[in-house]
Amino acid sequence: MSKIFRLSIDLDTLTDELYAFVMDPRSTRYQRRVVKELRALAPGVIPVMDMMILDGVDERRHVRDYVDAVLGGGADQDVFYVT
Repeated sequence: MSKIFRLSIDLDTLTDELYAFVMDPRSTRYQRRVVKELRALAPGVIPVMDMMILDGVDERRHVRDYVDAVLGGGADQDVFYVT
């Protein structure tokens, strides 16, 4: 059966925006456009980014690994990003 909906996601831009969110020390990071859009489409991503902040993630590749795991072409079906 074919999928009814297909979302087009620019993984590089999403990674950049999420990395900027993780690296932003201000509380205003929650006002970023990417946060607003993800709350509607994939709200489970934001708590993962919060955990990355707490874990001290400071390399873009870690954010990219997560984005690839949940949204990339070889997305791991065991990783859930929508709550």
